[in-house]
Parts: sequence; structure tokens; C-alpha cells
Amino acid sequence: MAKANKNTILIRVIIAIILAVIIGYYSQGISIGGLQLASLYEMLGQLFLNALTMIVIPLVASSLIAGIGSLTLDGSFGRLGVKTFFYYIVTILVAVLIGVGLVSLISFDQFKPVLDKMSEMPTNIQLPSSGYDLLKQILFKIFPSNIFLAASQGNMLGIILFSVLFGLGLSKVSGPSQGTLLKFWQGFFAVMMSVTHIIMKFLPFGVFFLVARTVASGGFASFSSVGFFLLIVLLGLALFLFVALPIMLYMRGASPLKYFRAVSPALVTAFSTSSSAATLPITMECVERNAGVSNRICSFVVPLGTSVNMTGSALYECVAVLFIAAMLGIDLTIMQQAMVVVLSLLTAMGMAGIPSASLISLIIILNTLGLPAESIALIVPVERILDMFRTVVNVASEAGCAVMVARWEGENVLPR
Repeated sequence: MAKANKNTILIRVIIAIILAVIIGYYSQGISIGGLQLASLYEMLGQLFLNALTMIVIPLVASSLIAGIGSLTLDGSFGRLGVKTFFYYIVTILVAVLIGVGLVSLISFDQFKPVLDKMSEMPTNIQLPSSGYDLLKQILFKIFPSNIFLAASQGNMLGIILFSVLFGLGLSKVSGPSQGTLLKFWQGFFAVMMSVTHIIMKFLPFGVFFLVARTVASGGFASFSSVGFFLLIVLLGLALFLFVALPIMLYMRGASPLKYFRAVSPALVTAFSTSSSAATLPITMECVERNAGVSNRICSFVVPLGTSVNMTGSALYECVAVLFIAAMLGIDLTIMQQAMVVVLSLLTAMGMAGIPSASLISLIIILNTLGLPAESIALIVPVERILDMFRTVVNVASEAGCAVMVARWEGENVLPR
């Protein structure tokens, strides 16, 4: 039933995109009562973006606090936790660098920037001029003086740091208050997951208005490069899945071929559901029964990876930000690109494993860099397609990390 629902949403999104392109094209220059239809589409699409932005802070904060609090509650944050996070960071960083490398090899000069064709977008975007200014801006966001002010300003980097510290502090609390607090945040996260699912039911409508607004404002020229963006992301995901990850497994002494055979049911499920959280039971079964990883490691690494190890999503977000900047006619410096890498890594660690959750992370990065959040309309037409593929990479990375940690712990898992 869940799979049927996911497929239904995907079909609705595809239909919404087709209708939006047609209706948006024939809405160019048309107004009703003095109101441009493009402006109406923009307003309705912005409402959907506002709904997404509204749940960002409570969703990310509760996810991190509940996850880290659970991790440290049973004393597992020692050797096993360090090894697990080491592989999480390595896999995400490798994926992001692959994305940056591909974008650096591609010239977008043949695509005319669409900013001047989208009248509702700001035309005076100013990014920090020097690397020092950008670094200082990011550091002040990471270490805010007032966490409540940071929350009201949508400063997610500060929220992420505070949530991590709160989760670690929760592990140091003794007595019944520890269990009470942990249950509260776990329940809060479960509620926010439900709220997110409710909002995502309106995804076809949000996609329709965002795409219709883009077409009505700039015509088909606005989408002259979206297919190119699709190919770049798919190539990056393929390079990580079939080159980088197998190399890391091989270096750890595991057989990549045996690994793919063991986890193939989870990868197929991930592709069909676009949700690493929904795939979690099958992923754990594949890792423990098919791959032979012990329950001690599997039950620790895989569930944590569902919200912390979003490798495919990090690659997608990095490429998306660089692509959007290029389409808006903005040349990012090396330091600014490095900050995109850091932000992609940070936002990938703590996002819910649900369909299209990367849109939330993408909004966080765009806002942090000073780019307009509504510019995600440039990539929305291929969002759901890429969501399926990047979820496969997310799940493959989670399972791969479990295998590598198991071998690091001395388990003879999937030997070459």
C-alpha cells in the first residue's frame, strides 16, 4: 500500500509538471484584473516553500537531538560511534567532491542566465566579497549568541550545533529525567515526520505553481539547461555508487560484487519509495542476514545513517546550489564553493529520510549563502526523478558504512 501511494504521488507530480509547462507557456503576458498570472503562480508556489521552511527548524532539531540522545544513552558513542561517524563523513565528503568536480568541468556559458527573465526574483544578489568575510559570516551563524534569535532568523547552522550539543548533554544527565527528555524528543520527531508527510502531499500543487511561474516568466528558455543538470547529478550519483563506494569497500577488504548482491533488495525498495526511512527495515535485513553484519553493529549504524548519512542528497544539494548560482549569473569564488561543500555536508547529516527532504536542506543552503530560495523552481521539474536515484545512493551508503565498520571491528563480512 505504501509503495502504491509513493507511485501515485510520483504520477501526480509528473502530471503537474506537464500541465504546468503547458499552462505556463500559454499564460505568458496574460493578466486578470490587472494581476499577472505569473505573479499569482509565484505567490501560490511561495506558500508551498513557506510551508517547507516552517518545519525545517523543529524537524532538524528533533531529529538530531533524538538521534544523538539515543546513540549516547546506551554508552555506544565510544569506539563504534567514532568509527561510524568517520565513515559517514568520508562517504558524504567524497560524494560532494565528486559533484564539485563534475560542475567544475562543465561550462554553463552556453546557457543564458535566467535571472533577468524572472522578474519576481531579486536582481541585486550580493555574496560576501572575500573568503574571510564569508568564513566569518558562516562561523557567526554556527556559533550564535542567542539560540532563540537564531531560530527566529532561520539560522540552521546554529540550530544544528545547539541540537548536537543538547543531544550530547542529554547523555550526561542521570536519573529518570534522561529517559523522559529522550522520549519527548523522539515523540516530537515522530510528530514532525507526520507533519512533513502531510505537507509533502501538496507537493504536486507546489511543483505545478513553481514550474508554471517559471515558464510563464521566462518561457522554455528557463528550462534549456535543466536536462543538463539532470545528467550531471545522475553521472555524479553513478560515479559514487559504482566507483567510489566499491573502492572504499575493497580497501576495507570487502567484495563489492557480494555487497551489491546482498543489498540489492534494499536498493530496489529505495528507488520505488524515494525514502530511506521507509526502506530501513529491508536495509537492516539485507545488511544483517544477507551481508552477515552482526546485530550489534547493524542495529546501531543503519538506523543512525537514515538521518545522518545522506550521501546522495549531499551530492545533489551541492550540484544544485552551484548550478542555480550559475543560472543566476553568479560566479562563486573558490572559498564560496568550499563553503557550499561544508554546508552540503552539514545539512546532509541530520535530515529526515523522507521523499524530497533535500528540498528543505537546499533552502537552508541557499538562504545561508544569500541566494533566493525561490530559485529552486529552476530544478523542481526533475526533483522527483532525482529523488529516487539519490535515495538509492543514500541507502547504499548506509549499508556500505555498516559493512566497513563491521570489518573494522574484526568481523569477516563479505570477504574478497
